[in-house]
Amino acid sequence: MDAIRRKVSTRSLAPGEKLPSIRGFAKSMQVSPSTVVEAYDRLAAEGLIRPRPGSGFYVTGSLPLTLAEVEPRSDRAVDPFWVSRQSLDGGPDMLRPGCGWLPADWMPNAAIRRAVRSLAKAEDAVLSDYGATRGSLALRGLLARQFVLEGLKTGPEQILLTASGTQAIDLVCRFLLQPGDTVVLDDPCYFNFQALLRAHRVKVVGVPMTPTGPDTTSFAEVLETHRPRLYVTNSAIHNPTGASLSPQAAHRILTLAAAHDVTVVEDDIFADFEPEPSARLAVLDGLAWVIRIGSFSKTLSASIRCGYIAARGDWIEGLIDLQVATNFGGPSPIATTVVHDVLADGSYRKHLASLRSRLAKRRREMASTLEALGIRPWLEPRGGFYLWCRLPRGHDAATIARLALADRIVLAPGNVFSIAQTATEWMRFNVAQMADPKVPAFLRKALVSQRG
Repeated sequence: MDAIRRKVSTRSLAPGEKLPSIRGFAKSMQVSPSTVVEAYDRLAAEGLIRPRPGSGFYVTGSLPLTLAEVEPRSDRAVDPFWVSRQSLDGGPDMLRPGCGWLPADWMPNAAIRRAVRSLAKAEDAVLSDYGATRGSLALRGLLARQFVLEGLKTGPEQILLTASGTQAIDLVCRFLLQPGDTVVLDDPCYFNFQALLRAHRVKVVGVPMTPTGPDTTSFAEVLETHRPRLYVTNSAIHNPTGASLSPQAAHRILTLAAAHDVTVVEDDIFADFEPEPSARLAVLDGLAWVIRIGSFSKTLSASIRCGYIAARGDWIEGLIDLQVATNFGGPSPIATTVVHDVLADGSYRKHLASLRSRLAKRRREMASTLEALGIRPWLEPRGGFYLWCRLPRGHDAATIARLALADRIVLAPGNVFSIAQTATEWMRFNVAQMADPKVPAFLRKALVSQRG
């Protein structure tokens, strides 16, 4: 293949010219004819050559485009898409203390490999067919049993599997919202909540976040003034602050939501990082006014996409119709089979225990490192991998984040999370992605430079 590519790139073989015969090329390369056949077939799949039945292979009339990575852009707006675009588009050499996932070698890769190998024995339908509209019954049953252990009495019929956690929120928005409706978010909040709601053309109102949950006085005022349709939040290890919801705040939120006919969407994606469960809106409410969503990208794999929605049975039916309309069926049977097999693997619980212990140690270490630079965490989270930190007074997080890209570092400046744009001096750090000493070294340099 390389030999043919060289001939084409140097014009030894021009567009439209016939390639050497399979037997002749095999002899000159000292390989078997079957090797040349495979090479020609692969080059044809790339579009570099094309076969003419009964005649041979010919160089295509135009050379295929050279593939190149799209590098992150420092000149793009520091908006809710900033961290996602910079983190996802960065090359393998990019350091990502601002991203929202764990390093690949922290994940249960041995269990994933076992599950992937077992797919070779799966029925053909698992490998080739569309997924059932509700998703795998085995995985839904496993989730339902876990929910019952938490105190959330529900069955597989009240759970809908989706292609991702983001798709789960999107389906709920499609089901419950109309353009112009109002949605309440925490301030600060997960930036992709804002990005997704922008796509649905709704009005977003923020409620200040406290270490025990949203400010309930402000929450009550927002509900009274703006008459929102939805409230979207993380109650377990809030993103980005790391706060945990108190039972008192949870009770007040549910009371206000019921009084104002507001549906609560509880994103439970960080639940498994807690050493002990904190208050859960879905558990306290029993899925009357609360919809629980989640996925497995943080603890299992961001590559094997699968999410879920747990809600009232009558709402699940409407959500299924929307999933069929937008995705034609449920999530990939391959993905749901792998997720189920890993979750059911006896090693997964040990993986979570190890992860929690490892992250607790890393949070302490990174908090100490950041404090030595004058960067102070807002609180000490009960779990997870985020630290929400305030920079030394007078420093602009967005400016530092732009400078970091030149050093191949992605940071998460505070205002990408803030609806009111009041987090200029704040930054979210992923402690699991800060092992490289280049990160604190850059921060030290940047803070000194900005001070000057």
